[in-house]
Amino acid sequence: MDYTAPPPPGSTPAFYPPIPPPPAKPRRSRGWMIAAIVLLLLLGISLLLNVGQFVGSLATMSPSPQRSAGPRLEEVTLENHDSRNKIAVVPVEGIIFGSPADGSGHSLVDVVKAQLRRAAKDTRVKAVVLKVDSPGGEVLASDEIADAIREFQDESGKPVVASLGNLAASGGYYISAPCRWIVAHELTITGSIGVIISALNYRGLMDKVGLEPTVYKSGQFKDMLSGARKPGDVTDEERRMIQSLITETYSKFTNVVATGRQAAHEENATAGRQLAADWDHYADGRVFSGKDAFKLGFVDELGNFQTAIRRARELAGLRTANVVEYRRFTDLSDILRLFGETESRTLKVDLGWQPVQLQAGQPYFLSPLHLP
Repeated sequence: MDYTAPPPPGSTPAFYPPIPPPPAKPRRSRGWMIAAIVLLLLLGISLLLNVGQFVGSLATMSPSPQRSAGPRLEEVTLENHDSRNKIAVVPVEGIIFGSPADGSGHSLVDVVKAQLRRAAKDTRVKAVVLKVDSPGGEVLASDEIADAIREFQDESGKPVVASLGNLAASGGYYISAPCRWIVAHELTITGSIGVIISALNYRGLMDKVGLEPTVYKSGQFKDMLSGARKPGDVTDEERRMIQSLITETYSKFTNVVATGRQAAHEENATAGRQLAADWDHYADGRVFSGKDAFKLGFVDELGNFQTAIRRARELAGLRTANVVEYRRFTDLSDILRLFGETESRTLKVDLGWQPVQLQAGQPYFLSPLHLP
């Protein structure tokens, strides 16, 4: 038996420091696990979307399984009435621009044309409802959509019914004019038949800050819409040239309205409305309500979106039909392509109102309610 003698009286006991605990093992980072899970989820979503698109293409009896060069679309059922027949909805919302509005590389014109092609190929689609909520936009873009609607009706024999929403003015009405039937709510803002070219003159501001432009040009009219010129330097000849361009474009607008409404009246017989004898008196850029548009013959019927659906079904001779819409299709390849692009991107914040950015010298079919 071991025995340790106690320390002698008055002596200080020896001090032994506590043994420190062993160092904790470093925790392994789980970032790679999170990244792997996210990647697997994206791959799963992409697989499901592609399978859905493939099944949708089989359902519409697409003659070719090859991927189209245009925007990819998937069919979404808005109303299911257990019918083999379909009515396709083609929405046109916001400013009508001919350039891509996002990173997809496809403009509103491209999307509308692709939707009409899809509706023309699908034998189950018997009619189209053009759902318009737009103040208008570029002249060329509006004209391309109007031509596409006219060609769709002529080649497929399927009627297009325009459903005018909250706002369908200027270019918004331009694309509706070739339709077989036009429905508007009595409070819809429409009309605004006219053309505008906007140019901002900032020469006065330049003079205040001491800036003077130096211009080299090949001809005397090359800079006639430049905002750096003095207002007094604009000649009467230049004003006549610009006004002649506006008058020519305006004549195209009124011709589209006149021919479109006349063709619809002949097809609809006594069922639709005919333009009033003095309709051109109201084609001076003014806006009017759907109720006034009905009185003047610019629209055929007062009602809402469901009224347009019922009218499309009636014109197609259907008792019942499912209501479908072709929406933009996005898969993993589109997402990865965005990361691979090198051009700069702008972060957009939706404030509920988007200011219209007009290009100087560009003619527009645009409602005055959306002018800067």
